[in-house]
Amino acid sequence: MKRVASDPIFQTPSHARWQARLALGFESDHGTTRLVERSHSGPLRIQKPLYPEGKDVCHAIIVHPPGGVVGGDELAVSARVGGGASALITTPGAAKWYKANGQVSRQEIRLQADASATLEWLPQESIFFDAAHVRLDNTIELGVDASYIGCEILCFGRTASGESFNSGVIEQRTSIRRDGKLVWFEQGSLAAGTTAMTSPLGLAGNTVCATLIAVGKPLHASVVNALREVDAASGAYGVTQMKSVLVARYLGHSSETARRLMMQAWQQLRPALTGRNAVVPRIWNT
Repeated sequence: MKRVASDPIFQTPSHARWQARLALGFESDHGTTRLVERSHSGPLRIQKPLYPEGKDVCHAIIVHPPGGVVGGDELAVSARVGGGASALITTPGAAKWYKANGQVSRQEIRLQADASATLEWLPQESIFFDAAHVRLDNTIELGVDASYIGCEILCFGRTASGESFNSGVIEQRTSIRRDGKLVWFEQGSLAAGTTAMTSPLGLAGNTVCATLIAVGKPLHASVVNALREVDAASGAYGVTQMKSVLVARYLGHSSETARRLMMQAWQQLRPALTGRNAVVPRIWNT
């Protein structure tokens, strides 16, 4: 059942919560990455495994049938990629986070890539409606010589519909460990109407932010320079490499620009990090 903002369920804080969980497991089977675990409870599903670039990389598309997340809903996704396997996980469209109705919505992502595995976590953008209160928690564990590329695009308010993010709070935490060592950690809270939204040290008044994080072997300076030369068009865009971690960020007012920049960065980064050309999932073009 798909819920929309006009439904009565949005008018009361006592609606039944969606508590959805999805656990995925991938393993290498003589050079073919197979989806060996696919368990779920609640409204989280995965379509059949796809192989648009050959048998060694398995693409998986996560579907959330309700179509949006309201106050009190909880989503949890875990995925493990076994040694030597390669998986790309994405979503078919933007995630919509509706008003809080006095309750907090939560999303917990737990990802693991074992030794020499490759994991790409590339969901489409998250749109936070006015008055949303959301907590996002991402934990990534990487084994020896594992590679990871993750991207997120956060949109504050439905600006295309003339709606601003005037009230609400978005809390976020991301931690990445590689071979047991913490290589990346950041957390923050963005509350509407505060300096976090307007300060040059925060969003600087922008309504869209995007972050791409790659962890693996250090990249040659020529690759980093090429990533920095990606056309930003509008807004602010930058790339930083810190040993085994590379971060690309965008700040602006356009989700389309953010998506284009992150895709271009991924298309240049992926071959250098994994040795594979970037094959764009067909679902991104539908």
